Amino acid sequence: MLTLYPAIDLKDGACVRLRQGNMDAATTYSTDPGAQARAWQAAGCRWLHVVDLNGAFAGRSVNAGAVAAILANVTIPVQLGGGIRDMAAVDRWVAAGVRRVILGSAAAKNPGLVRRACAAHPGRIAVGIDARDGYVATEGWSETSSLRALDLALRFENAGVAAIIYTDIGRDGMLSGLNLEQTLDLAFQISTPLIASGGVGSLADLAALRRAVSVKNGGLIDGVIVGRALYDGRLDLKAALALLAA
Repeated sequence: MLTLYPAIDLKDGACVRLRQGNMDAATTYSTDPGAQARAWQAAGCRWLHVVDLNGAFAGRSVNAGAVAAILANVTIPVQLGGGIRDMAAVDRWVAAGVRRVILGSAAAKNPGLVRRACAAHPGRIAVGIDARDGYVATEGWSETSSLRALDLALRFENAGVAAIIYTDIGRDGMLSGLNLEQTLDLAFQISTPLIASGGVGSLADLAALRRAVSVKNGGLIDGVIVGRALYDGRLDLKAALALLAA
């Protein structure tokens, strides 16, 4: 069974979607994040994936009010990333009710923080690996490092990370399908469960992921994040949930 994580990306307090991480190419879908979160829960979603886009660039939480509204409107677990760069921020969001805190830029630049956070909050820390052509991008995807996605994932094999969230930046928001080759290659070289992200545009894309996982005897793929396809109505949520739960 694969978990579908509907994405709520926050920019200036609103729910938006970007294309390839470009903040200037944002499409606003809702100005009420709490109501959007409530709608995804009512539709049958079992998790929410929330990203503070402004925070990813600023290096600190910017859309805290919107995140608080989301947490107040749902009972399903929420994973949150974007601008969380120190232990105080991790502690604060765990205390606020975030089930899983995502460390992205901090994981690439301060791996010790990931290990400390995992020790302090077992099962509550995920690492976000956003890759451009296989190399890790940080600071809201504005910087591309010389670090390979696989090398970063391997750093945390024994750290207690709950999940690796792998996003192909080139596919994100483009509705062109997941980069299955890179996603599966990464999943089968690590022992940490992986969540796929970037490019889902149709039910066929989810079916392709499910077939690939089944053919390879399951692997360690835990779920998939879906954004623009849901907001645009290209993907029927009930059909997607049924497919991934089959």
